[in-house]
This record gives sequence, C-alpha cells and structure tokens, in this order.
Amino acid sequence: MTTPRFLEGRRALVTGSVQGIGLAIATALAREGAAIVLHGLGTPDAQAAARTAVEAAGAPAVQVCAHDLRDAAQAEALVHAALAEGPVDILVNNAGIQHTASLADMPRQRWDDILAINLSAAFDTMRVALPRMAAGGYGRVVNIASVHGLVASVNKAPYVAAKFGLVGLSRVAALEYASAGSRESGGVTVNCVCPGWTETAIIQPQIDARAAALGVDRAFATRDLLREKQPSLRTSLPDEIARVVVWLCEPAAHNLTGAAIPVDGGWTAQ
Repeated sequence: MTTPRFLEGRRALVTGSVQGIGLAIATALAREGAAIVLHGLGTPDAQAAARTAVEAAGAPAVQVCAHDLRDAAQAEALVHAALAEGPVDILVNNAGIQHTASLADMPRQRWDDILAINLSAAFDTMRVALPRMAAGGYGRVVNIASVHGLVASVNKAPYVAAKFGLVGLSRVAALEYASAGSRESGGVTVNCVCPGWTETAIIQPQIDARAAALGVDRAFATRDLLREKQPSLRTSLPDEIARVVVWLCEPAAHNLTGAAIPVDGGWTAQ
C-alpha cells in the first residue's frame, strides 16, 4: 500500500525556481503531490528543464511565470497570475541576488535591486497571498532567508539588510495570521529557513578560486572556505534545504510559526 502524498490537492508558488535551491524546493513539493507554479528569468531551455523536473517528480500541473521581481507591480502580478489558475496554498519566496562590495563602494542601483528582489518582492507576494490562505484555513509561507538574516558579514550590506528585514517581516506576518485556521485545517504559518553555505552555482566560483590560489583539490578548498564560518565543514545540498521546507508544510507544523531556522552547520551557534 502506497503512502498518500500529503500535498495532493495543494498548489505551491516558488519564486526563483528554475535552478538551484528553488528548483529543489519545487521538486520536493511536487514529490508530495503539489501542483507547482515555477518562476524565474532563466532561458527558455532552463524553464523547460525545470518544468520537466517537477513533472517527473509528480506535480499534477505546472505553470511557469517570468515576472521581474525588481518591479513591485510585477511581484504582485506574479501572485495574481498564479491565482488565475488556482489557489496558492504554499508560497516560497526564494528568489534572491547578491553583490559583494564594501559599504562605501556598493553601487546604489545594486542596493535598490537587492532590496527589491530579496525583501520587497516577498512583502508584495505575501500581502496578496496571505488573506486568501487565511480564508481557506490553510497556508504556508516559507521565506528563504540566509544565515545573513541572523548574523552579518563584511561587504554584503544590502544582502544582510534585506535578509534581516525578511526575518522581521516574516515574524510580523506570523503574528498577524497565527490564529487563522485550526489544527484540523492546518492553520496558516510564516517561517524563514536560513541556509549557510549550500552547494549552488553561487559559491562555485569562490571554491574554484580558492582551489587555484592554494593549489589544492575542490574538497580541500571547500573545507578551507567553510572553516572561516561553518564549524561542520560541510556544505548543505539544495535538496536538504528543500526537505526542511516540505516539513514546514506538513499539517503537524501548524504551531511552528514565526521561526528563523538556521541550516548552517553551527555557524550561528558560535
């Protein structure tokens, strides 16, 4: 006898989901039976590959959107486009960009873009989606923050500001919707997942550069890079982050709200 997939009949919108952590999350939700709304500005080939991956994982339906989240109107329009095809029971705000430079040298436009995509877009998607979740008695918002939503690092002023803001925004929303729904309906929760070093394309250049500079292999370079911050000396895999998100969507997680969950190998425990 097969185990029922607990998200059958549910629908999930995952921003920034044509690659990396976002695609892993969308795929993991699809495995549990959720219909998926993919989002990203990737190439048509990347979008098609993402669609194929979530369909293969078991998504009963897939919608693909390519709204530019730097524009507040586009962020809001993304949710309305998803709602036009059906309910949005799960919202994962994963889209994010990064740029490293000192505070004095950070281009002003980079500040605007990072704050818009990493923080303001989540505000806009949440304010459209959450009232509808509350009306149905079930909803899950999972915002992919970062260890940098809990601690700071140099040369990342806009990213750290956005991620700290995302944690605070999530806590406010969690309080406002804490009483929506019931144990039976599943309730409405808002949480952050805060990854540390994770195996994505973003960190690959840093690992490659360190390996070249030290004349070592990738495994040694990875441990050397992590030694500065992450005591486990192990990266997380995107699918491991996705499993945390899936667990937060379970009915049993109805009372876990307003949390910022670090998946950081002990980074923030120091």
